[in-house]
Amino acid sequence: MSVYRVIDVVGTSATSWEEAAREAITTAGGSLHDLRIAEVAKQDVVIGEDGTLLFRSRVQLSFKYKPE
Repeated sequence: MSVYRVIDVVGTSATSWEEAAREAITTAGGSLHDLRIAEVAKQDVVIGEDGTLLFRSRVQLSFKYKPE
C-alpha cells in the first residue's frame, strides 16, 4: 500500500500556460522525488502596465509520501 501527498505549485512564463506548467513541474522536481501526477488546477494571465502578458499555471503535484 502507498500514500501520496498533493501540493500546489505555481509556474510562470512569458510564452504560454504550457511552459508555465512545465516550469512548475521541472522546478518542483528538483527537490521532490517520486512525482506521480501533475494536474493543472488553474490558469490565469497577469497583464503588465505596458501590455505584456505573464502566463501562470497552478499545478497540483502528487508524490509518494515517505515518513521520516
